Parts: sequence; structure tokens; C-alpha cells
Amino acid sequence: GFEDKLLAFEIKDFLEEYLDESLFNEIESVNIEDKAIIIKINSPLLKNDFTMRRSFYLKKFQDKFGEEKFTHLQIL
Repeated sequence: GFEDKLLAFEIKDFLEEYLDESLFNEIESVNIEDKAIIIKINSPLLKNDFTMRRSFYLKKFQDKFGEEKFTHLQIL
């Protein structure tokens, strides 16, 4: 719903501040479905980094936006 879209937007803003500009530009989209953050990434290198550090990023998002909002992170 609307709240998920807003949250996805806030996550994207957070990533824009957190990542280098060239890396951020590789992120195609951020969505939230059934408490899952779904991040589409164009760059194989960045996709691999997010996949390897999935729990690190999930914890970061949970700390910032609330642990109850997300149960997992999916990288596409």
C-alpha cells in the first residue's frame, strides 16, 4: 500500500546517502512486499556485495526504520 511505497522511498533516500553516487546509480528500484525489502540492482558487483552482506543491510534498515517492518531482504 501507500505506506510501503513511502517506506521504499525512504530506504532509497537512505541508500543514496550511504552509497557512493556511482554505486547508487546502479540501484534500479526499491520495493516492499509482505515485509520484504526488494532491491533491484543493475551492477553484478554491487548485487554481489548486497547479497554477501544481506544481513548487514537488513539490520541497518531495521535499526533505522523499525525491526517490525521487515523480515528479509531480497536482491534481484
